[in-house]
Amino acid sequence: MPRDETGRERAARYTRALEHLERKGRKRFLLPQGGIDFTSNDYLALADSPRLKASVIAALDRGVPVGAGGSRLLRGNHPEHEALEAEAARFFGSERMLYFGSGYAANLSLLSALPQRGDLVIHDELIHASAHAGLVAGRAATAAVPHNDLDAFDDAIRTWRAAGGRGHPWIVVESIYSMDGDRTPLPELADLADRHDGFLVVDEAHATGVHGLHGRGLAAELEGRDNVIVLHTCGKALGVVGALVGASRVLCDHLINQARPFIYATAPSPLAAASVREALKVLVDEPERRERLHRLIGFANGQAHALGIAASGSQILPVVIGDSARTVRIASRMQADGFDIRAIRPPTVPANTARLRIAVTLHVDAATVARMFDRLAQILAEEAS
Repeated sequence: MPRDETGRERAARYTRALEHLERKGRKRFLLPQGGIDFTSNDYLALADSPRLKASVIAALDRGVPVGAGGSRLLRGNHPEHEALEAEAARFFGSERMLYFGSGYAANLSLLSALPQRGDLVIHDELIHASAHAGLVAGRAATAAVPHNDLDAFDDAIRTWRAAGGRGHPWIVVESIYSMDGDRTPLPELADLADRHDGFLVVDEAHATGVHGLHGRGLAAELEGRDNVIVLHTCGKALGVVGALVGASRVLCDHLINQARPFIYATAPSPLAAASVREALKVLVDEPERRERLHRLIGFANGQAHALGIAASGSQILPVVIGDSARTVRIASRMQADGFDIRAIRPPTVPANTARLRIAVTLHVDAATVARMFDRLAQILAEEAS
């Protein structure tokens, strides 16, 4: 058989899979940046800020390398990593912190390595895909509960105990949910973890830098407890890359010894660690960034409410359309009008809840927000007619 025919046969099943995704309106494409930013997670507009750029130049001038050259357990453990972890632990109030190359690697690491065989992980059904990956790779039993249903967490633990469960329960949530923008009841969940001799894992990805005193997040009052583990991503409001996991010293030591994405991956760039150090200083030195963002969040939520769109109260505003193809069409029309708004489709969100995910950042002002919502209202009306 000719080589080109063999190659086509090997590729055929992937072609069929892609065609199936396209028919369902779920095929993904890489799009260039363009238009006014209503889709990024760069909430404080730090990614391209002069201050972070200057921090990179200063780090290079003092000899900080671009690459680590190896894993943290080999030669890749640079003083910038250790300085960042020490400063971040003081900033967030954690006993110790570890710097990972991404939020995905951090969630995969902590949820595959910390819950043990005989434990039960109870997670909100809407947690990040990276958290699901960690649970699949882990040894503990898992149970999903309906979104933000406090009683369901308690019921799941009691049912497990009644059936003979003897380990520790792990409650896994996000403080602000990435696709809905709503909050989770953290104080109540912490009390639940205490009552059941369990642990609470809080993914602060979309709260870090935006919410809490100095941008410490919504779990700031809980961080530092020996049964609370908190993940802070550095590639969203902090404008850089990577993630910090805060936990007790013994749990961090366990991650260093058991978390495969930490052990076997090349360490994050020391230059990135230096930039995250600077971003944490910005949170303290420039509170006006966060104050300005919160005024804009309030304005955007008001605009959404006036159009009959549910206000989330946060910087993430979902506009649920339902049908994937229609959602993509509306997003494309907004992009053509200069507003970079993207369609989020299953399986990233539940079936029949395809949506536009509007992110409020300091890359826009109130007048631009109002103009965007006016155009969105027109397009939604036209699509409905």
